[in-house]
Amino acid sequence: MQPVEPTPIPESEVEVTAIRAQGAGGQNVNKVSSAIHLRFDIRHSSLPEDHKQRLLALRDSRITRDGVLVIKAQTQRSQDMNRAEAFGRLQELVDSVAVPPKERRATRPTYGSKMRRLEGKRLRSEVKLLRARVD
Repeated sequence: MQPVEPTPIPESEVEVTAIRAQGAGGQNVNKVSSAIHLRFDIRHSSLPEDHKQRLLALRDSRITRDGVLVIKAQTQRSQDMNRAEAFGRLQELVDSVAVPPKERRATRPTYGSKMRRLEGKRLRSEVKLLRARVD
């Protein structure tokens, strides 16, 4: 299988907001809006239709009922680094659904695997019979 080229996401389709980060950080955390809140509307994006369907089908808590993906990046101290991290996470998520899942073909168990299973059941049955009360 050939590697799939990543689907670029136009920055015009992404809403980026700078917010104050939570948690420890001294005075800096109270003064500087270094955390990034990224919102990406999946349904109204220019992604291919199959990508949209697979993204919306994901059981991801970051995707709202309206189909908006919300990513919050606040691990770095600089706003630019948090912005890059948020865009990286968005791209990673989109790339994860770029390859369609492989269709499963139903197969039958082999004769040998059936025999091994039945032999295991027979041995287990014997072990349990030995636990029975002796008359």
